[in-house]
Amino acid sequence: MAFSAALSHSSFSCLSTFSKYPRKIPTGHLKLVRAVKSSEPQNEKIAQTEAKESSSSNAKPAVTAPPKPKKPVYSMKKGQIVRVDKDKYLNSVNYLSVGHPPYYKGLDYIYEDRGEVLDLRFFETGEYALIAWVGIPTAPAWLPTDMLIQSDKLNYERM
Repeated sequence: MAFSAALSHSSFSCLSTFSKYPRKIPTGHLKLVRAVKSSEPQNEKIAQTEAKESSSSNAKPAVTAPPKPKKPVYSMKKGQIVRVDKDKYLNSVNYLSVGHPPYYKGLDYIYEDRGEVLDLRFFETGEYALIAWVGIPTAPAWLPTDMLIQSDKLNYERM
């Protein structure tokens, strides 16, 4: 079965805003820039640059590349297994910002379970590590590295 249709410009209402004839763009609102001749004669500029070149011809121009930023030295490695020191965490701004009471048991996994270091960064307040807990379905958290306890073994007993 054959299908044929004749389309015209007025068939689609969305195309009615486009005109068949292009409009002229008004140029009255454009700012014009005028070139002005400098006050110094060109001959003086050339003489000044030649004098600089002749004085520096004895010394070789030193080509110095911009210094590369130093690579930061971290106290931990990515992929390292850590736990959170409970005393340091309970007395930190991180814990106080959450607003949990001191007897709150919902965060015990960060003290007892294995946390893996995903990323390390220096922020204004110090060195932080992005920690994800193995087997716990929670989002990773940025914690200061001074409150983390490094584990020598990959598998250790749960407290």
